Amino acid sequence: EDGVVRLGQGLDNWCCVDNFCAFVAGPAWLAGRLPDAAVERWAASPDLWWRRVAVVCTVALNNKSRGGNGDAARTLRLCEMVVTDPEIMVQKAVSWALRMLAPWDRRAVEDFLHRHHADVSSLVLREVTRKLRTGKKN
Repeated sequence: EDGVVRLGQGLDNWCCVDNFCAFVAGPAWLAGRLPDAAVERWAASPDLWWRRVAVVCTVALNNKSRGGNGDAARTLRLCEMVVTDPEIMVQKAVSWALRMLAPWDRRAVEDFLHRHHADVSSLVLREVTRKLRTGKKN
């Protein structure tokens, strides 16, 4: 965990965060080298970029081409932790996480949207509903 955090020092934009998650943190979590507790701590961070890291790490769990095999429990737990986060970069991460989970567990994503309908941002609702309806983001 310490090595991953050291590599992530100074993250300050979506491009760096997303690459860090795609090549370092997400694969480490998927491989069991990063504990759930660490990612959950990041979701509660005062730093918006670490909150985004936490949610974007779930993409690795659900990206078939990178070894993911669908992990609704961990994905939804992270999304629930930040569902009311006011930062657009975190909300975009929630949308991405749910859209990546949808092919694996459509029902879990639909249930999440239903349970959190009052809290989820309009961006998340729009993008994820479109993905469920058409298979595409846009």
